[in-house]
Amino acid sequence: MKKLALHWQILIGMAFGILIGLVFTNFDWGVNFVTDWIKPFGNIFINALKLIAVPLIIASLIKGVSDLKNISSLSQMGLKTIVTYILTTVIAVSIGLLIVNIIQPGSSIDENTRQELLDAYAGDAESKKVDAQMQKENGPLKAIEDLVPDNIFGAASDNSNMLQVIFFAIFFGIGLILIPEKQSKPVKDFFDGFNEVILKMIDIIMLVAPYGVLALMATLVVEAPSSDLFFALLYYSVAVVSGLIIMIGFYVLLVWIFTKKSPSFFLKGISPAQLLAISTSSSAATLPLTMERVEEHLGVDPKVASFVLPIGATINMDGTSLYQAVVMVFIAQAFGMDLSFGSQIGIIATATLASIGSAAVPGAGMVMLVIVLGQAGIPEAGLALIFAMDRPLDMLRTSVNVTGDATVSMLIAKSQNQLGDPDVKNWDDNYKKD
Repeated sequence: MKKLALHWQILIGMAFGILIGLVFTNFDWGVNFVTDWIKPFGNIFINALKLIAVPLIIASLIKGVSDLKNISSLSQMGLKTIVTYILTTVIAVSIGLLIVNIIQPGSSIDENTRQELLDAYAGDAESKKVDAQMQKENGPLKAIEDLVPDNIFGAASDNSNMLQVIFFAIFFGIGLILIPEKQSKPVKDFFDGFNEVILKMIDIIMLVAPYGVLALMATLVVEAPSSDLFFALLYYSVAVVSGLIIMIGFYVLLVWIFTKKSPSFFLKGISPAQLLAISTSSSAATLPLTMERVEEHLGVDPKVASFVLPIGATINMDGTSLYQAVVMVFIAQAFGMDLSFGSQIGIIATATLASIGSAAVPGAGMVMLVIVLGQAGIPEAGLALIFAMDRPLDMLRTSVNVTGDATVSMLIAKSQNQLGDPDVKNWDDNYKKD
């Protein structure tokens, strides 16, 4: 596999994983064998990626912020980043609503199938509703309050607290900017070296990525619901996948228009991260590879990538927001509800805010989805309808999330005159070309 590009290695791993899963499902002992002897290697791979997620964010953000030299550069880039992420999220939700209203997937759910799904996934749905209820009971400023950690080590010990880690890293970087260079230089040198070590660890982990992906895909196949449930939700899945494909096309168009980079250049550069996102269903776990691809293969200056991408992995969930829009209308259709135009406009706003609050870990969007359903007046029991297909669709929407992060990083880099030729390693030479 060493002679093949990383994305081909990952694709081969995915194919073999699916094949192994299909083979073992034909044996009575096959599911237990995959669960006991193959699944752990997939879990180890994901854990290794999560292991370096927090150190990567801390090192890259502190380095990125401190390299900006002054507060005005930080505020300028930060404003551009947040505004661009919000705009792409609103567009994603709008695309989801358009697609689901055209396809009308809820009309394909009959009463028997609906009851079967409700019975099968009622327990999972109830647990998500409990988690969501706890979040809904919080005050209006709870999100801002939770942004500031009372203990950075406690925040760094849990990947769901990425926003707190990002806040600390940016705050620390600002402190480095404000003190004299003589005092800041040793600290900056430390984090520069620390960042290089983390990047080298990523290279090592990527050597086993195809095998980790193989284990993850084999596990997904043997643990998947029955084919009857998949068939009942076929139109719903088509609606989600169609929307995600359109969103990918929108990203490619943005890159082509604003950076003049060809679609093939962009897709070839980011494809390994897209495939890894499909396997892990986690933007945070995919972040190390996303940063490597964006910097070394798409030509984004490390100062921009180290600032934009960690923030995007936490607040930019375009695939998740698009999915939430489709799910809400789908469930409403399945229950015979007619959502007005005003209700669907409200869905755009709610899904945008909910996607920002979603943790960059598998399944986090489900908790936020319950809150969005409640805001739209849609029965939360309908959550059980989509559990059967949530995992495979979670994989695809995570890939869109990662692609969105890469797209915005290129747009911000271009606006800052920090998008160069990835084949030219000296960034000063890159900028002289512009």
